[in-house]
Amino acid sequence: MTRLRTLSDLQDALDADHAWRVKELVNLRLAIRSDSSIGRLTLVRAGVPLLYAHWEGFIKCTSMLYLEFVGSQKLKYQELSDCFIVFGAKRHLRGLVGSKKSEINIAAVGFFLTSLGERANLSLASAVNTESNLSSAVFENIAISLGVDTAPYQSSVAFRKCLVVE
Repeated sequence: MTRLRTLSDLQDALDADHAWRVKELVNLRLAIRSDSSIGRLTLVRAGVPLLYAHWEGFIKCTSMLYLEFVGSQKLKYQELSDCFIVFGAKRHLRGLVGSKKSEINIAAVGFFLTSLGERANLSLASAVNTESNLSSAVFENIAISLGVDTAPYQSSVAFRKCLVVE
């Protein structure tokens, strides 16, 4: 994949991902409309997991593209929003949580005290986790981790939470 250095690069990558997903769903819709046999119901049922897979894949792919774009901007940690600093600090934070070794703990604290002026190195390997179940709570967590305002989605998230029977 080419580096996403400009907004135009990012938009092109987002458009390409969106286009193939739409094309596949349109093809399924056309197949459903043209099939007058009993197979139509099967195609409709098959469309539900396909639609979900595209929704989950779209969220994961676009989130990763956005993070790749932010990472390619060559910004310093201090120039990033807190949500992006986390992606650079995670390796240090993991060390703080799991280690009893002073050296690792001191290195983690040192990162926060001295590295904010350095060029950001964002760890994106496991940055976006849809948990194989893009529930409203998982979507909200991903959005917050990217600095996306979730307020426009709150009413639909609250509505879906009311529908869930626990």
